[in-house]
Amino acid sequence: MTVEQAKVGTNRYRERFGRYYEDFVVGDIYEHRPGRTLSETDNTWFTLLTMNTHPMHFDAEYAKHSEFGRCIICSPLTVAVIVGQSVTDVSQKAIANLGWTNIRMTHPLFAGDTLTSETEVTAKRESKSRPDAGIVSVKTSGFNQDGILVCDFERTILVARRGHPLEEKANY
Repeated sequence: MTVEQAKVGTNRYRERFGRYYEDFVVGDIYEHRPGRTLSETDNTWFTLLTMNTHPMHFDAEYAKHSEFGRCIICSPLTVAVIVGQSVTDVSQKAIANLGWTNIRMTHPLFAGDTLTSETEVTAKRESKSRPDAGIVSVKTSGFNQDGILVCDFERTILVARRGHPLEEKANY
């Protein structure tokens, strides 16, 4: 995929991100980079923001008596980072997220671990009610720095087709 740019003025260009519905091919896999190393601070802040009171995420004394022996990264933070990593490749041109299913947490993630992810396009179809959009289904997987799968999920997105009115108005 090449970087798309739009001319927005004399000697001025704006990078355009994302894929239109037409750009998705079933079976293609997009590797999302850069990775993201998660810190203890990330984990603590996320648990505070989301009011997650489980001590496995922020109480080192409690966590050291668990099977992991230390705090684990809050699983919704893992999902959020993986979704964020996929936006440029998968949902930058989304009109709406239609749903997430089959979210699996397959291995714990710890402070200091680096998360990378990839997405496979599993299906696509034209929207029956929105001629300016299509529906794309994907499976996204996140891995730690050792290549161990830590999370995966399926996601369905309503994606703009080329020429979508929002695209023209926003000049993105």
